[in-house]
Amino acid sequence: MIDWDSLIKAARRARELAYSEYSGFSVGAAAVTSDGRIFTGCNIENSSFGLAICAERTAVFKAVSEGYREIAGLVILTDNTPPSRPCGACRQVLFEFNPSMEILCVNLDGRRDMFRLGDLYPEPFTID
Repeated sequence: MIDWDSLIKAARRARELAYSEYSGFSVGAAAVTSDGRIFTGCNIENSSFGLAICAERTAVFKAVSEGYREIAGLVILTDNTPPSRPCGACRQVLFEFNPSMEILCVNLDGRRDMFRLGDLYPEPFTID
């Protein structure tokens, strides 16, 4: 059972660390592994826009770099209405670590939209 409220709090703290100097669009994310470990991430922009990284990928890459590969759930926190969904690049990365991952998109006003990754990304790229 995922403790979504704890993940939202972690994503909120991560959002405060975002480096969004160019867009002003700050994002926080919190990923939880199958054994309950939480990894957070924020978006980090760069003046060479293609080198920016999304909060979701930051959180997942931190988990993977620590040896965790089973991501059970993810919270994405933004200030948008409706809450922002993961971009295409993030959807592909997330798929790699759990095609049926639960994703909760939340905004600062408390709106919550829950998805399964497979519903957001029905035809991912695979190597077969």
